[in-house]
Parts: sequence; C-alpha cells; structure tokens
Amino acid sequence: MSKLQRLRVGVSRLADRLTETRARAEKADDDLPPPVPAGVDARHPGRSSAVPPGPPPPAYMVPWGIRVAAEAGWRLLILAGVIYVLIKVISAVSLLVLAFTVGLLFTALLQPTVARLRRLGIGRGLATMITFITGVAALGLVGWFVVWQVMENLDDLTKQVQGGIEELKTWLLNSPFHVTEGQINNIADSLNEWLGSNSQEITSAGLQGVTVVLEFLSGALLAAFVTIFLLYDGRNVWNWTLNFVPRVARAGVAGAGPRAWTTLTRYVRGTVIVAFIDGFFIGIGLYFLDVPMAVPLAVFIFLFSFIPIVGAVASGALAVIVAFVANGVVTALLVLAVVLAVQQLEGHVLQPLILGRLVRVHPLGVVLAVTGGSLIAGIPGAVTAVPLVAVLKSVVISLRRYAAENALHGGVTPHGATAAAAAPPQEPKAPKAGGSADLPER
Repeated sequence: MSKLQRLRVGVSRLADRLTETRARAEKADDDLPPPVPAGVDARHPGRSSAVPPGPPPPAYMVPWGIRVAAEAGWRLLILAGVIYVLIKVISAVSLLVLAFTVGLLFTALLQPTVARLRRLGIGRGLATMITFITGVAALGLVGWFVVWQVMENLDDLTKQVQGGIEELKTWLLNSPFHVTEGQINNIADSLNEWLGSNSQEITSAGLQGVTVVLEFLSGALLAAFVTIFLLYDGRNVWNWTLNFVPRVARAGVAGAGPRAWTTLTRYVRGTVIVAFIDGFFIGIGLYFLDVPMAVPLAVFIFLFSFIPIVGAVASGALAVIVAFVANGVVTALLVLAVVLAVQQLEGHVLQPLILGRLVRVHPLGVVLAVTGGSLIAGIPGAVTAVPLVAVLKSVVISLRRYAAENALHGGVTPHGATAAAAAPPQEPKAPKAGGSADLPER
C-alpha cells in the first residue's frame, strides 16, 4: 500500500472517531435534567432555596457570629437596665416590699392550718382568724420568753463577763506575748477616750434606733394585714394578678404560680422544722455543759437558722463566745464541737430529707442571695432572699417545661429579631447505612 493510501485510511478513521465522540456528547446532553429555575432548591424542588436570586452579598457583610453576639448583647443590656430600675424601686419602697414578703412567708407557714380547719367544716373567715391569732400568740410567747430569760440571767452573765475579762488579762500578762500591764491600761484608756469623743454619734445612733423600731412596728402591722388577707382570699388575689400578664403568656404563668406556692410552703415549713431541731439539740448541749442562758441561746439559734449558712455561723459563734467567757476554753471547745456536729447533721441529713431537691439551692447561690439581700435590706433581706431564690428557680423550671410542651404540640412560638436567617448553611452529613444523607433543614 502506498503512502497516499495509508494517509487516506488514517484520515478516515480520525473522522469516524470525531463523529462518534460528537454523537456521545449530544446523547449526554439529552440525558441531563432540565435547568433549575432561580430560587428553587435543586435537592428539594418543592422547597425554596435559602439564598434568594440576585447579586452575591457584598464583601462588607457582618459575620454571623458577630450578629449573634450583638443581638445577645443588646438583650442583656435591656435586662440589666430592667433589673437596675427594679432594684432602685425596691430600695425606695423597701418597707412595703419587706412587709409584703414577710406576710407572704407567714401565709405559707399558716395556710395549711387554714386548709385543715376548712376541711373540718369551719368557715373561711373563722378559720383565718383562729389560725392568725394562734400564730401571733405563739410568736409573742417566744419573744416574751427570750426577753424574760435574758433579763433573769443578765446579772450573772455580767459578773461572768467581768471575771472572764480579768482571767483574760491575767493570761495575757503571763503569756509568751510579753504583754505588760501598762499596755493593757493604755488600751482601756483609749477605749474610754473613744467613747467620750464619740458620745454624740452614739446618741444619734440611739435616736436612729428609735426610728428603726417605729419602722419595724409599722412594717409588722402591714405584714399582719397582708397575712390576714392572703389567708382569707389568696386565690382571688392571684387570679386578679393574672390580669396584668399578657394573654399569650397567661397560661404558662398560671401554671407556674401553684408550683411556686408549693415550693414556698415546703421551704418555710422545712426551714421551721430544721431550725427547731438545731435549736433543740444545741440547747440541750449548752444545758448539759452548764453554759449560762442556754435557753435564750437555743432560741437565738432557732431564729438565726432562718438565715442559711450565715445565721448558723453567727449563732454558733455567739454560743461559743458565751461559753468561753463564762466557763473557759474547754467548755468553749466542747460547745464548738456540739455546734459543728448539729450543723453537719443538718446539712447532710435534715435538709435533703425534709426540704428535698426541688426546694434546695446550691450553697454558692445561698451565699450570694444572702449577701445581696443583706446589702439591699439588711437582716430582713437576708432572711427573705433564699426563699425568693428557691421560688424563682421553681418558676423558671415550670416556664421552661411549659415552653417545651407548647413547642411540642405546635403552639405559638416566640418571634422577634434573630440571626438564625443569616446563619451559614450546614454541610450535609454522610449518608447512613441503608439510607440517604441527612440534609440540613432550611
């Protein structure tokens, strides 16, 4: 075969291959799906695409993480402003708020008694008056007993304090600290000079004490009225309060109210039981150790137990100081051992058994609540801070549960500005065995 014939055969074969390739390409174009219109998701034709048709976003668009932080930031600023204004309002009307809170606590303590009397067939008004008068009488008897015991033992305690000071002076003179009698006399002279130079301030403090007593009496009277009306008509008061709640949130708040009241009644009754056990056992220890004013100290321990952690430390320290002044170091150490043993029993056995997990608050929360309450309203604020925190915890749990159930049943979900629409698309997950890939929701 000549060279010309060979060239013709090669060109013919190349033309056949080009024709075959062109036919395959045309067939592949025929098998492709039709083009997807703009704004339609190619993977889910029934859904609209998350990215609207149009030009690409500008390069100066705020990142999604910064948008989320900004939205959370302005919400936190508004919440902080509301809390600040609320604290200012409470500080301005602290007497009213404390009186209402104390009345609410007494109502939680006495309301089960009213309910029992009602079940016995006694009318609501009569049951309320019987319960209130009995509670006030019991509280007055406790106060009278404490004052009577203090006055009865005041002279003996004064003599024992003087003897304790002399013993302390003798110990300092014979101690390895090399304290001289002249130094002790200088300290006593400095104390007398301070009292003389600050007599006007002490007098004004006494006058302020009279004002505090008057405020206490007026607050106690207001708390008594609050207790009476809540015992008599508490349910109607709660239903009237619900009128100030938006209609969308009224069902959730109405469900959280009974749970909060149950938490408050459990806390108050459990705290009374725990405080009584503390005062009773520590009082028995003080009595057998022959500490003066054992009964008044036991009552003080009972009252201070209503301030968690801080109250127990303060009342226990007072008992140890009295034992040290009256009977010496050995008795003081024994009293300290009794106080610590009872407090350990309270913290690890009584509170978990009587109060339960729902009512208990973390120790850090207790310390912060007591500190904040004392800074805002003194001792009454320290007493009422922890039960309010326990109630708030119960309310939050109830509202979260209601929101979860409402979302599960297709209820109305909250709306507002959010960065969810600007969230970056998620990558599709790897396909599971025997199934298709989990595509992200749009």
